[in-house]
Amino acid sequence: MSHQTVIVLDFGGQYNQLIARRVRECGVYCEVKPYKTPLAELKAMDPIGFIFTGGPNSVYQEGSPKVDPAIFTLGVPVLGICYGCQLMAHTLGGLVTAAQDDTAREYGKTETFFDTDCTLFRGLPAQSVTWMSHGDYMAKVPDGFALAAHTAACPNAAIADESRKFYGVQFHPEVNHTENGLAMIRNFLYGACGAAGDWTMGDYKQTAIRSVREKVGEGKVLLALSGGVDSSVAAALLAEAVGSQLTCVFVDHGLMRLNEGDEVEAAFSKWDINFVRVNAEEHFLGKLAGVTDPETKRKIIGEEFIRVFEREAKKIGQVDFLVQGTIYPDVIESGLGDAAVIKSHHNVGGLPDYVDFKEIIEPLRLLFKDEVRQLGRELGLPDYLVNRQPFPGPGLAIRVIGEITRDKLDILRLADFIFRDEAVKAGEDKNLDQYFAVLTNMRSVGVMGDGRTYDYTLALRAVVTDDFMTAAWARIPYDLLDRISTRIVNEVPKINRVVYDITTKPPATVEWE
Repeated sequence: MSHQTVIVLDFGGQYNQLIARRVRECGVYCEVKPYKTPLAELKAMDPIGFIFTGGPNSVYQEGSPKVDPAIFTLGVPVLGICYGCQLMAHTLGGLVTAAQDDTAREYGKTETFFDTDCTLFRGLPAQSVTWMSHGDYMAKVPDGFALAAHTAACPNAAIADESRKFYGVQFHPEVNHTENGLAMIRNFLYGACGAAGDWTMGDYKQTAIRSVREKVGEGKVLLALSGGVDSSVAAALLAEAVGSQLTCVFVDHGLMRLNEGDEVEAAFSKWDINFVRVNAEEHFLGKLAGVTDPETKRKIIGEEFIRVFEREAKKIGQVDFLVQGTIYPDVIESGLGDAAVIKSHHNVGGLPDYVDFKEIIEPLRLLFKDEVRQLGRELGLPDYLVNRQPFPGPGLAIRVIGEITRDKLDILRLADFIFRDEAVKAGEDKNLDQYFAVLTNMRSVGVMGDGRTYDYTLALRAVVTDDFMTAAWARIPYDLLDRISTRIVNEVPKINRVVYDITTKPPATVEWE
């Protein structure tokens, strides 16, 4: 089944993944493409609409990201957000300049007034709060555009050319801070683009299964199984698609949480699949000895995973395909086009240049985390697997800051278990989307008994999020944090201080490395 597609053109803004997620929430399929993608390639996707993202540049500066002006002649509706709005105005004959005084710059929550006759704002309140983040100003809007929203400081908070279905907003409708922002995006999709809302997970499941069968044919498939949500859903999808042609290999790299390797083996040994556990702790720790840079850690682990799979494949016989549970945020955070690399995921940016398989299959590559969970339910996976806490492929290697040693891993494993154990006992785990401990490489002075200590600082991290594109730090009750801290400093050797991370994403990522 083919889906209607909206293309999100990426100009380097921090919320670009979130825009795509919001579009899909509206039942419309979309993909994020770099702004440099050739127009012919974009046309070939037959989009029903374009969304231009925000970005850190100024459109009037030399070398700033641009778009092929011919995109505006395709007869396809366009929504420009922040930089995307200014780029559209600049390209179509308007004038964008730096704000002349502080009053014309807008950042944060801003009271905004709307023309509700405009397609974007139809059926919505005439006044509400939006999230602004711009220092440039549209001194002149292009011919054919009308002003569709204003604030106390900005007369052109939104512009619209209804005849060509071009719309621009200076604010960010994709973030939760903008009231009715999702409804504005929905109005663009259904009111301007004529979306049918044909993106469902049931359809995706059937399409993905059919695609895998066509690609694999009679070949053998090796799946990298970590026991996490993504690889578990990928395993269920491949099992339904190719059955006995699939072998799932679980690499225990010694970087798992307490008892986790045994738990994964117990869970998947009950499935009707070929399951192989490879104990490779000594090998991985040897490769990681002395390494402190997080990107280097990820790349080493990525390469070693592949090498282990290659060796296992040779034992099985000729294996043509390697399957990984890569999901869309992994792809984008690892760098898309000119986008900055936030962190290389071991199954994307951490792959070696040479991989000894005919092809790598990534059936979840275009799905966000909550969509992966939906797919898991469609495939009949139990809730305890579908709702499992996210765990990074590199495991505890990126939760031990600095050099990795077996001693540090053991310290972290026990501390992390205590954190999770107390959260479950208090029933707080149901309110947390991800929570874990990080062993920092910082030491500090403490007092235990009558003696001075100089030991590690442990950081606790817990977030709440809808989609893992943005996340807020969790407001864990103080008495629970007190119990966790008390247990850790009393039961875990070499930790004398516990701190709690209260940083949102962005500017931080969920993981520390």
